[in-house]
Amino acid sequence: MSRTDPTVPTVPTRSSRPSRPSVRRCAKMGCSEPAVSTLTYIYADSTVVLGPLATFAEPHNYDLCHVHGEKLTPPRGWELIKLAAEEYSTGPTHDDLLAIAEAVRSVASPQKEVIHPSLGRRGHLRALPSD
Repeated sequence: MSRTDPTVPTVPTRSSRPSRPSVRRCAKMGCSEPAVSTLTYIYADSTVVLGPLATFAEPHNYDLCHVHGEKLTPPRGWELIKLAAEEYSTGPTHDDLLAIAEAVRSVASPQKEVIHPSLGRRGHLRALPSD
């Protein structure tokens, strides 16, 4: 049989599959739901913080789905801080983007420095009066 034989089913190769962005999953064993929040422990303060999903996966942080984030209970004697959705930003605001655009424009436009002749740099040599 030939590889181009239409009667032979083709198996998609890894390169022929469409690429899709990887979705981080909940860290709880057996849960395959997408992660929506990140759990962090602050051992020095005996505090557990559940906040927005971190930009990057970190070794000692745990990504949780919505259900497991809601059911979370801290260890005995620890404080739990849950950051509400309103308390953190999901991205840059319009003002942030305008500030970045203005900064780029100011760097891109040449600045002409005006030197006043009376205030210009003086030479390092001077004439001294003879006594």
